[in-house]
Amino acid sequence: MWYNAIPAERELGVPKMETMPATRSSIPARHIAAVVAGNALEFYDFLTYAFFAVYIGKAFFPSSTPSASLLASLATFGVGFVTRPIGSIVIGRMGDRLGRKPAMILTFALMGIAITGLALTPPHSMIGIAAPILVIFFRMLQGFALGGEVGPTTAFLLEAAPPKRRGFYTAFQSWTQHLAVLVSGLVGFALANLLDERQLQDFGWRIAFLIGTLIVPFGLMVRRSLPETFPAAEGAPRERVPLRPYIPIALIGVMLLGSGTIGTYIGNYMTTYAIATLHMSAKIAFAPTVVFGLCGVVVDLVSGALSDRVGRKPVMLVPGVLLLVSILPAFQLISRVRSTAALVGATAVLAVLLDVSVIPMITWLTESLPAAIRSAGVAVVYACAIATFGGTTQYVVTWLIKVTGNPIAPAWYWTGAAAVGLVGILLTHESAPRKAARPEALLVQAPENPT
Repeated sequence: MWYNAIPAERELGVPKMETMPATRSSIPARHIAAVVAGNALEFYDFLTYAFFAVYIGKAFFPSSTPSASLLASLATFGVGFVTRPIGSIVIGRMGDRLGRKPAMILTFALMGIAITGLALTPPHSMIGIAAPILVIFFRMLQGFALGGEVGPTTAFLLEAAPPKRRGFYTAFQSWTQHLAVLVSGLVGFALANLLDERQLQDFGWRIAFLIGTLIVPFGLMVRRSLPETFPAAEGAPRERVPLRPYIPIALIGVMLLGSGTIGTYIGNYMTTYAIATLHMSAKIAFAPTVVFGLCGVVVDLVSGALSDRVGRKPVMLVPGVLLLVSILPAFQLISRVRSTAALVGATAVLAVLLDVSVIPMITWLTESLPAAIRSAGVAVVYACAIATFGGTTQYVVTWLIKVTGNPIAPAWYWTGAAAVGLVGILLTHESAPRKAARPEALLVQAPENPT
C-alpha cells in the first residue's frame, strides 16, 4: 500500500486496498496540496477577518463608539467557534465511519460557501439587520466545516506518510497555515498601500476574502481524486474502540493545543493590536503578520523533521521554555518603543519559538490514537481547544486592554497559556517511531502510562 498500511488498521478488521502501489515511500505533492488546502483556507479566512475586523465592524455593526463596533465584530468572529465542536463530532465521526476522503470533500465545499457568502453580504446600511444575521450564519457555517476539517486531513497525512517521517508530513498542516498567514498579510499590506481608508472600508476587505475563494475549485477537484487511507470494510461495521483509555491523551491534547492556539491567535492579532492599541498606521501594522507567517513557513517543516529524528517531546519542550520567558519582555519592548523594528523583531522571536514548539503537538496527538477513532478524536480535541481559546482570545485581549488600559495585557494572558502548555508537554509520552520502543503499539492501544 503506497501509504504504508498501519498494522492497527488490519487488526481492527479494515481490509487492505490492493489497488494501491506497494512501493511508494512518499505522498504525491498534489495530494498534500489538496489535503492541506483546507487548513490554508481556514487560516487565510480567519486572519483576513482579524486584519479587517475594524472595517467589518463598521460595515455590519455600526456604532458611535469605535471600540464597541470592533468588539461586536470580534464577537461575531468568535461565534463561528461555537459550531466547531458540533462539526468535529459530526464530520470527524464521518471520517472514521465512511473514510477520510468524503469528510474532506464535504468540509471544503462548506468552507467555500461560507467565505464567499461573507464576502458578498451587503452592509448594514443597505439591508439593515439582515446584514449581521447573514454574517453570523456564514461564520457559524464556517465554524461547523472547520471543526470537521482537521481530524480527517491530519489522519490522512499521518496514515499516508512513511512511518519514520510522520512528523515531517503532518507538519504540512501548520506549514500551509503559516503560508496562508504570509499570503493574507501580503494581501492586506498591498490593499492598505493601494487603497485609502474609505476604499478599504467600502470594498477593500471584500477583495481580500474573494481572493481566498480562488483555491476552492482546485481543492474540490483534487480531493475528489484522492485515494482512501482508511477504507470502510465491505459488509462489516467498524470495530468499536473503548474511549476511556484515551481520555488522558485527549486532556493533554487540549492543554497543548489550547496553549498553542492562544499564542497563535495573539500573534495573528498583532495587526489589529498595532492599529487599535498602539495607533500605528495600517502600512506598518501589517508587517508583523507577514513576519509571523514567514517564520512559520521557514521553521514548520524543519520542526516536523527534527521531531522525527530526536523525538516529539524535546522539540516541544526546549523552545516552549524559552517562549515562556520571552513573551513579557517582547511586549514591553513593542509597547514602549512602538517602532517598526521593535514590532517586527519581537514578533519574529516569539513566532519562531512558538512554531518550533507547537508543530509536534498535533503529530503527537494523532499518532497516539488508533485509526478507528483518529479522525473524530483529533477533530474533537482540536475543536474544543480552538472553540474555547481561539474563539475568545482576540476578544479577551481587546477587553483586557480596554479594562486595564495596559497595552501589555495580551502578554500576561499568553504567558499564562504558555505555562499551562509547558505542563502539558511534561505529561506527554514519546510517540515518535524512532524513539518509541514499539511505535505500532501507539496505533493499536493506549500506552500503559500516557503521562
